[in-house]
Amino acid sequence: MLVIAVGLLTATGVTLLLERSLTRILLGVILFGNGVNLLILVGGRSGVAPVVGAGPEDEMSDPLPQAMVLTAIVITFGLTAFLAAVAYRSWYLGGNDEVQDDVEDQQIVALAARNEVANADLGGEGPGDDPEQVDPEPPQRGPRRPGGTR
Repeated sequence: MLVIAVGLLTATGVTLLLERSLTRILLGVILFGNGVNLLILVGGRSGVAPVVGAGPEDEMSDPLPQAMVLTAIVITFGLTAFLAAVAYRSWYLGGNDEVQDDVEDQQIVALAARNEVANADLGGEGPGDDPEQVDPEPPQRGPRRPGGTR
């Protein structure tokens, strides 16, 4: 039953992460984080509390998954707070929280609609002839003077 819950939480979280709305992305992060936390806990050995003197050592639960889940909860909470602030700021400034396409994404969509390939690098150019392989010269630094000026 727990494995099914892990699968549902993770699948739903990933599905929501692929949406355009920051609110849905936020919910996806929360669900995905909870699914991974449950997966880590399921992977640990169950038993009595891992406290010295609480029971025999071979019947104690593994404390490492518990520590990892606690750390993951803190990290997920921090990421959730950050995404909530970004979503609120986007809604406050733009009236919605949808992530917009950038220029490169729009060009790729246009090329895909025309069923074309982006500028393919066919090779064969020399090192100075390939416009895609630009290696700018590093800025020249002059010798330093004793006073800290150049």
